[in-house]
Amino acid sequence: MDVYEAVTSRRAVRGFTDRDVSRETLERVLSAAAWAPSGSNMQPWRTYVLTGAPLAEVKKRAGERLATGDPWDEPEYEQYPSTLRSPYRERRSAFGEQRYGALGIPREDLEARQRAASANWDCFGAPVALFCYIDRDMGAPQWADVGMYLQTVMLLLRAEGLHSCPQMAWAKLHKTVAEVLSPPHELILFCGMSIGFEDDTMDYTRTGRAPLDETVTFVED
Repeated sequence: MDVYEAVTSRRAVRGFTDRDVSRETLERVLSAAAWAPSGSNMQPWRTYVLTGAPLAEVKKRAGERLATGDPWDEPEYEQYPSTLRSPYRERRSAFGEQRYGALGIPREDLEARQRAASANWDCFGAPVALFCYIDRDMGAPQWADVGMYLQTVMLLLRAEGLHSCPQMAWAKLHKTVAEVLSPPHELILFCGMSIGFEDDTMDYTRTGRAPLDETVTFVED
């Protein structure tokens, strides 16, 4: 698989089989991903990879919180600006329409949307979950470095025939994840990522992208 195919075939998969992913494959991906760029080579990411019983425990605890209506944890970072202006507001809204429309869930059915979102806490059935942390003292450039690292991980997973789903949703249950992982206090959970083989029996609608002229300006002679 060349890099163009890896980029264009990468998407947030929300349905995985229970087929195992080997430790050797995960180590190969994460060893190569360490070459992702970062300012002054600071490599500000800290990654935990869960499989088997530890992952089952995280899923169980998250599910129990969901079942009891336990509120989300106090956020440690702002996932989206409180006020989104155009065109970002429309793009986010269009994503919601496409995501839940593909599931046959109308906008006004909030309960059904919540049920669909709850699949996050089961990692969409994936047998592997990655949790990515960053030191709370880091600034915006280092957060950007973490994004480049995660993209590198996801593209390398595609090269291995695997899929993934990055999930900021896990930051809403960072205390539950910490109960299992016991990360140092100075770390903030940025996101989780479900990893595995796609369940190709599930239908999906892929989210589109803005036209090139909306996001790119060529300055030429």
